[in-house]
Amino acid sequence: MTNVRKILLAATNDLVTDHRVHKVASSLQKMGFEVTLLGRRFKKSGSLSRPYQTRRFRLLFNKGPLFYAFFNLRLFFHVLFGKYNVLVANDLDTLPGITAAATLRKLPVIYDSHELFTEVPEVIKRPLVKRMWQRLEKLSLSHVHSAYTVSQSISECLSSVYRKEFTVIRNMPRFSPVTFIPGDRQMDFGDQQIILYQGALNMGRGLEMIIQAMKYIPKSILLLAGDGDKKNELQELVIREDLGGKVVFLGRLSLSELHFLTPQADLGISLEEDLGLSYHFALPNKLFDYIHAGIPVLVSDLPEMRNLVENYKVGEVLRERTPEAVAQQINALFSAKDYRKIWEENASLAARELCWENEEKKLAAIYAPFLEESGQLVVE
Repeated sequence: MTNVRKILLAATNDLVTDHRVHKVASSLQKMGFEVTLLGRRFKKSGSLSRPYQTRRFRLLFNKGPLFYAFFNLRLFFHVLFGKYNVLVANDLDTLPGITAAATLRKLPVIYDSHELFTEVPEVIKRPLVKRMWQRLEKLSLSHVHSAYTVSQSISECLSSVYRKEFTVIRNMPRFSPVTFIPGDRQMDFGDQQIILYQGALNMGRGLEMIIQAMKYIPKSILLLAGDGDKKNELQELVIREDLGGKVVFLGRLSLSELHFLTPQADLGISLEEDLGLSYHFALPNKLFDYIHAGIPVLVSDLPEMRNLVENYKVGEVLRERTPEAVAQQINALFSAKDYRKIWEENASLAARELCWENEEKKLAAIYAPFLEESGQLVVE
């Protein structure tokens, strides 16, 4: 393998808020690759300004079987006639098109599995769809050179099913000390405590529960930073429960906007439901964002999240999944002034360990073989 430098990373989202692929792309550029990041473009997609090349497909279909078929077909022909040396599939929904073209061109493929794709709630309720994706994953993985994923539990699960090693590359922010927030970036909600959720407004995120809990949490406001399939339903729930003044939908925010928003919150939440193995073993990147922002967290009692919070002592694990119980626990957390100070101090310490700079070293070990013969330097 000679002069291997050009690398394509493919994802099916519009790339604007996909922090993981941006960090990976930036790290690969730092290593010496010429990076192209490929996704798709919606009518409402924001603009992209990245230090590497980006490309986004416009498609007639944006969801369902036809979307996946047409995206992978376009991806196949893009790779087939593109000048790339290494291919990276982000999640299973890009893997068929990548591996099909890679097989014809004899190119190496690296697989970044962001979740247990065949175990998400939208798939496990549809047995035929689930079996189809499982077969595609098994077939495609036979053409994958290296693979990695986001948590130890998911790594063990995938390795067991497919008899292939999956390195753990957790989805952590780069280390950046919390700095002073300029006046024009500060939120003004008076003396209200700010509860923050950042991420997709999709099924199984515990959002209905926390919205209903807001009825019982005085002097507080819930900020939802994100968008998704459940947004309209959640907005209707807010209206029905007469919580218009206590729940604010911020929409999707950029990385820089979140950088200023998150440290101003008093509590970060991640209340995923136990809907299938993908959620059961989830280790959401928003948890690391909260920790880096120095705010306490409240998380679901699921193994990866529980271990993180208990090991680093940065918040609490949810004890009971009812709106009243959630409100009671949050009220007690807000009252525990001494504990909150300890959690914030622990978060500051944990951020130095739980950072992308440490994960990047493991990432470099995966990609280094594709640079060694081209004489490029790797991340130290």
